[in-house]
Amino acid sequence: MTTETMRAVRTVAARTLDYVTVPLPAVSSGEALVHIEHVTLCGTDLHIFEDDYASELPLVQGHEISGTVAEVAPGVETVEVGDRVAVDPLIACGQCQACRSGHDNVCPYLTVFGCYRDGGLVEYLSVAAARLHRIPEGMPTELGSVAEPTAISLEAVARGQAIEGESALVLGAGPIGLLATLALHDLGVTVITADTIPDRLEFAREFGADGTLLIDPEQQFPVADLASALESSAPDGPQLVIEATGVPSSLGNAINVVAPAGRVVQVGISTRPADFPLNLLPFKEISLLGSRNSRGLIPRALDLISRYPETVDALITHRFDLRDLNQAFETMRDTSRRIGKILIDMPTKEAS
Repeated sequence: MTTETMRAVRTVAARTLDYVTVPLPAVSSGEALVHIEHVTLCGTDLHIFEDDYASELPLVQGHEISGTVAEVAPGVETVEVGDRVAVDPLIACGQCQACRSGHDNVCPYLTVFGCYRDGGLVEYLSVAAARLHRIPEGMPTELGSVAEPTAISLEAVARGQAIEGESALVLGAGPIGLLATLALHDLGVTVITADTIPDRLEFAREFGADGTLLIDPEQQFPVADLASALESSAPDGPQLVIEATGVPSSLGNAINVVAPAGRVVQVGISTRPADFPLNLLPFKEISLLGSRNSRGLIPRALDLISRYPETVDALITHRFDLRDLNQAFETMRDTSRRIGKILIDMPTKEAS
């Protein structure tokens, strides 16, 4: 490398950013140095920015990351200089019961770039080569930054054991719900996507929803409308419901409408308690499943994106340069606009 320092942005307090110059990271055994080109933001990033998350500030945010390999440690063979890569930001201990059983996504000692340790809003980042995945030829590098949220959606679909020919209901047409809709559509599942915002439902149709359902949060869940939409494919209700809003009452709706012996996957996050009739779980013999992060699904996410690049590209509704990061966060707070993913363009190598 020709420089000893690089630029970074730290969130130092609630809604307070500090643009700093920091030393270039060293590349240890088994690692590669990635020049970060794109970072997309999610709701977790907004919570961290507002100091309403378990992260400790100051922190360099950014966990949805893509870039180009600039340097590799001796002996690294899985990536080469010049490779365009998506970063899997999860780092598990590898030793606990969860890790040993293949569930490193819920490792109690898990750390995540941009959430619990400094992440991608920086020019260069040292990453274990095993956490880097080549972006398919022909796919824009910026779409590689969407691989992480896509993998989260794929994990939810996998937890629900979705299979071709079934019917599914996705509650919430934010990025995770939309990407889950796309993944289910790709599997040959009939998908109904529900949301409280009409514009989001238009988005859902672009992601493969066979039908949409507008929900009024002040009214009862429109069970009759759902039954009408599913009449030919699942008259007793959807076999799978993916709850992607994190609204407690939405989980109650999921349990109420899922078919007997169906599966409900909770991927939306909230600290609030949920309230639903407990007897529905045993009477309908429902499988209620949680879903967090993903278990090594970045490669599958990249494959899905590579087959639907225009669809996923439409999810990026706003983009900002790194110097306008504060404006990007303020845009995320504006619920009056249709906002999918917000893309941050990092400084080019020439500008470094």
